[in-house]
Amino acid sequence: MGRKKQKILTRMVSSAEQPLLTPGGVERQELELTELIGMLERARSGPLLEAEVGQLTVALETLAFLTSALEQKEVSLYRLRKLLFGSGTESLRNVKAALVKAGLTEAGEGDLGTEGLALAQSDDEGAAPPGAAPPETKKRPGHGRIAATEFTGALVTEVPHHELTSGCLCPECERGRVYPLKEPSRLVRVRGMAPLEAEVLELARLRCNGCGYVFTARAPAGMGTEKYNAGATAMVGLLRYGSGVPFYRLEKLQKSLGIPLPSSIQWKLVEESAPVLESVMEALTAEAANGTVVHNDDTTMTVLETDKLKAPTGAKEGERTGIFTSGIVSVGDGHRIALYMTGRNHAGENLQEVLSRRRAGLAVPIQMCDSLSRNMKGTFKTLLAHCLAHGRRKIADVSEAFPEESLYVLEKLSEVYGHDDEAKERGLTKEERLLYHQERSGPVMEELHTYMTTQLLQRRVEPNGTLGGVFKHLLKHWKPLTLFLREAGAPLDNNLCERALKRAVMHRKNSLFYKTANGARVGDLYMTLIHTCELGEVNPFVYLVALLKNPTEVGKSPANWLPWNYQGTLASLPSPV
Repeated sequence: MGRKKQKILTRMVSSAEQPLLTPGGVERQELELTELIGMLERARSGPLLEAEVGQLTVALETLAFLTSALEQKEVSLYRLRKLLFGSGTESLRNVKAALVKAGLTEAGEGDLGTEGLALAQSDDEGAAPPGAAPPETKKRPGHGRIAATEFTGALVTEVPHHELTSGCLCPECERGRVYPLKEPSRLVRVRGMAPLEAEVLELARLRCNGCGYVFTARAPAGMGTEKYNAGATAMVGLLRYGSGVPFYRLEKLQKSLGIPLPSSIQWKLVEESAPVLESVMEALTAEAANGTVVHNDDTTMTVLETDKLKAPTGAKEGERTGIFTSGIVSVGDGHRIALYMTGRNHAGENLQEVLSRRRAGLAVPIQMCDSLSRNMKGTFKTLLAHCLAHGRRKIADVSEAFPEESLYVLEKLSEVYGHDDEAKERGLTKEERLLYHQERSGPVMEELHTYMTTQLLQRRVEPNGTLGGVFKHLLKHWKPLTLFLREAGAPLDNNLCERALKRAVMHRKNSLFYKTANGARVGDLYMTLIHTCELGEVNPFVYLVALLKNPTEVGKSPANWLPWNYQGTLASLPSPV
């Protein structure tokens, strides 16, 4: 198993026909560095072959293309890597298809499926072989017509039959009687509207010609006294921190629709609502501290004015300059809670602050994270579990260099995930799932451990090489990677937290930064409530409106206004007069 040959990957790009960094219509070629050096040596002694001239021309065009792209600052390392090496993937089927297409392994339809096999056997332009029948594509789950019952937030209007009533004579056969069916026929009609709508009330005014007193008509009941109601604040917060729409983009959209909403007003609305939401976040944090499984991770963030950010836990002022948004997802008592915290603390330090509020007498929680040391900083005691998906990703990244070894490991891990999916489909309890994994996944993981150990000991894999480094990493963290074989309820990966952090990443991509520490605090509040609602399948807009309409009651007992119990609290309030 050897060293990967050093190659130069080139792409034939015609600037007149293809825009910058457009993959379509681009021809990919590979040249070994020794081949290119050989061409140069032969060029000194005599003319090059026509094929060699073409290859050398491609190499020079690639150099010119990359130089131009870097000068124009229209390219990133990610886009360059994608352009030269193709899109990366982690699914086992797509990894196999890529290896088959590269000629590094062989696979049949049973391994890839009809669609994957057609992809692997297609030419560089993605066309099927001549004379081949078009592959039968299977529709993926979640793609297709949306049922009317999925529109849970839509206004439902009951429409009675315009001619018949229950019990009347059937006009078709004139013998039987018609009676209502249990399920009505449903029609869905979707209408467009501005994110925030406005209503202008023109109140009639009358003036006395004797005394000059002006009489103004009263506004209709229920209009309220505030220009921007709770629904407007909730929508701005949901768009900004739930969907990643920056204030200035919403301002432009609203202006084009004839309903101006300056970004300064948007910020004022969400900032003034922060005290109400903060009390609820405190209650959520107290609940999260008592979870049975806690996921944690963090991502980098930027705050322009950092002078008001507190120093890291246990660190001196100015000792750490990095800023991070930590994501903590707590699972327990049938609820999942997402917490966001932006500052200089790492995810492990923020988790310590949360667990310091844990109720005495509870069992030690399971902590799921990746193997970075900053996720485990702190004195808290947990049952540590590491993310199996991170280990799998390391293997997938080196699959083209080491196809045989990588496919073996990926297939074994695929079996483990298949067992976990089957346990979920069967609705097994935590204890039943543990026994199921011990019976089915235990031998698979043991075989995988033996395989990697043997490869390293027998020098079939270079210990200091790329694949050897991955194997040593997995073996070093084997105990936390296999906690799911010893503890009931231990997850396989940290995907739950990774998905939660995507909300912070979306903010970073769309808005680039928070301006102040207070802005970061407001963002954390809204993201916490919005994502917790989505984890519990609660409508976040309706929930935020309920909180903002009842600030006094929320402040008195925030524990009664959590996403899973606020509706009962709302129903118990006295009806407004």
